[in-house]
Amino acid sequence: MTIAVIGSNMVDLISYVHRMPAEGETVEAPEFRMGCGGKGANQAVAASRLGSEVVMVSRVGNDVFAETTLKNFEDNGISTTHVLRTEATSGVAPIFVDPDSHNSIIIVKGANALLTPQDVEAAREDIARCRLIVLQLEIPLETVYAAIDLGRELGIPVLLNPAPASPELDLARIAGVEFLVPNESELELLTGMPVSSLEDITRATDVLLSAGITNVIVTLGSRGALWAHADGQEFVDAPAVQAIDTTGAGDAFIGCFSNAWVRSGDVLEAIRAGSAYASDSVTRPGTQTSYAWAADLPARRDAASA
Repeated sequence: MTIAVIGSNMVDLISYVHRMPAEGETVEAPEFRMGCGGKGANQAVAASRLGSEVVMVSRVGNDVFAETTLKNFEDNGISTTHVLRTEATSGVAPIFVDPDSHNSIIIVKGANALLTPQDVEAAREDIARCRLIVLQLEIPLETVYAAIDLGRELGIPVLLNPAPASPELDLARIAGVEFLVPNESELELLTGMPVSSLEDITRATDVLLSAGITNVIVTLGSRGALWAHADGQEFVDAPAVQAIDTTGAGDAFIGCFSNAWVRSGDVLEAIRAGSAYASDSVTRPGTQTSYAWAADLPARRDAASA
């Protein structure tokens, strides 16, 4: 295996609305779609579609959504050996998308909240064959910490996407993580510092570097990404596109970055690849449905430059 993704899966319930409802208001949605999501699953699918071998460590419920999720993993070439059935509901994510492609998301963790450190340990043999461990925060923090500890023990770099942002995340417990990949709001919550300018963001990343993180990559949406490390920082522009739906763009970035980095070891080139892949994803509706397969990318790049 190339990449171990230890994290969440959700079934996305996506409503496209003319505008977001006010408190107590009912509005009609002209379109609805259902798809597979969850930050962990999204990142796994993106990496797998780009050619990585991916093992998923996760939990699903005992319902129809579980069958949908398992089939989706299999259709995307992701190992489900460590996707465990649970006597609980599966995770779901109602998503609302407005005409400007802004979105609001509610997550119901369900079985994801029951993924344990013991589940991570049970997957040790397969994780040990991987070159990168990818984590998010839609599973219990103790399970995240256990995965980081296992990576340290096995000598496997860890990428942590601190999303959804949690004020309970202990920076001391994640020291030594190779890559921390927050967006601006997550960076603000993690550090308690303003992020209204690139100078603010740089000062906030310095706090995380001082806490023992090797690389901090802040995703900035349509503006690109900022990479901060011990020797300085680099800013990477994102390609200009006409966004239709930004849902899952951050996960597209992480999945592509992970795939590119384990292949080349070049952080800057992996960031450029991730930014381009995420930008491509927002030109189509949906989450995983917007993620390109590796074979489709040359044609998409040609169309974008035409």
